[in-house]
Amino acid sequence: MAINRDLSPDIFQIATGSSEPIYRQMVEQLRRQILGGQISAGDAMPSVREVATALGVNPMTVSKAYSLLEGDGWLARRRGLGMVVAERESQFALAESRLELIRPSLQRVAIESQQLKLQSEAVLQLFSEILVGDKGDVNSATN
Repeated sequence: MAINRDLSPDIFQIATGSSEPIYRQMVEQLRRQILGGQISAGDAMPSVREVATALGVNPMTVSKAYSLLEGDGWLARRRGLGMVVAERESQFALAESRLELIRPSLQRVAIESQQLKLQSEAVLQLFSEILVGDKGDVNSATN
């Protein structure tokens, strides 16, 4: 596998106030970027040290994320090159696979909506406005 490009540590955006662990945020973000086509097979991942420094997190957190991604076949270790994005079967590019990645987020929204006793129609309308809005600009949907 040839190296396509060297990825920057800024491929990860961490929400420090989130209840989701940082390593899990990293795993899900990389999966979405691969399935969405922003990151391709053969792209070289930034080193654990680079990512940890850029995000201000413990290197073991980054290492855990990379290990999980490697174990699931998303990343491959290349001698002397570090981690690269692995080749994936075409089945993983299917819309259903990409859609499954947002299921946990939608489940959290559904639970919060139920707890707030919101009408499903109102929630769906708001989501639809956000979805078709200006590249996810939440403010445009709520004004």
